[in-house]
Amino acid sequence: MKPAFAGQSDKGLIRAVNQDAYHIDEAGRFFIVADGMGGHAAGQDASRIAKDAICHHLEVGYDQDDTPETLLRTAFIGANTAIMEDQLVHPENADMGTTAVAILLQPGPDGDISQVWCANLGDSRIYRFRNGRLEQLTEDDTWVAQAIKAGVLPADEARDHPWRHVLSQCLGREDMGELEIRCLDVTPGDQFLLCSDGLSEELTDDRIAEELTASKDCDDAATRLIEAAKAQGGRDNITVVLVGL
Repeated sequence: MKPAFAGQSDKGLIRAVNQDAYHIDEAGRFFIVADGMGGHAAGQDASRIAKDAICHHLEVGYDQDDTPETLLRTAFIGANTAIMEDQLVHPENADMGTTAVAILLQPGPDGDISQVWCANLGDSRIYRFRNGRLEQLTEDDTWVAQAIKAGVLPADEARDHPWRHVLSQCLGREDMGELEIRCLDVTPGDQFLLCSDGLSEELTDDRIAEELTASKDCDDAATRLIEAAKAQGGRDNITVVLVGL
């Protein structure tokens, strides 16, 4: 069965421009969300360059012999190189960078999706919604997330911590950091949510789950999530991609 999918992006209620970017492969093979950062239009450029580069590598390599893990790693390294090359041409954008998350769907012999691979760098997120339960699948590459993991910061202080947006790694740096790649088990009825932190900063996991439960399809879910985030303040750009199996 072909997956159902939808995506939307909104600049929110405060920001002047939308520095997020996303891609939906119309064949349902892969999906990407990137959240750029940098002065002027630099963040917008960084997320666009990353999205286009990752898309190109996945498009070219999808039916080749590389494993999904190798394909995703090559795509993210290619995106990092593309951003750094653009920084050389436009030195005024030397501070630009971007997060990126992607999922790659692999069909089994019967044509149904048998594996989902995910990759993450930064603090955009991938969630799985299964049987009414929302699970965050990626780890945020932020100072706060590292502090919680090390036991230095209590988890209940993370949501309001002033350093919660400080990234420990992202695309657009000579050392982009350690790319997180995972193979996920799948069950019919699973939904995967890719989002920028404009969604996860405004809505708790419980609220996201409520909106997904109340949605009739992926398009409706994307609309409901963005409107809910804006109702909570919409302080950042908000991008969501939903993939239902």
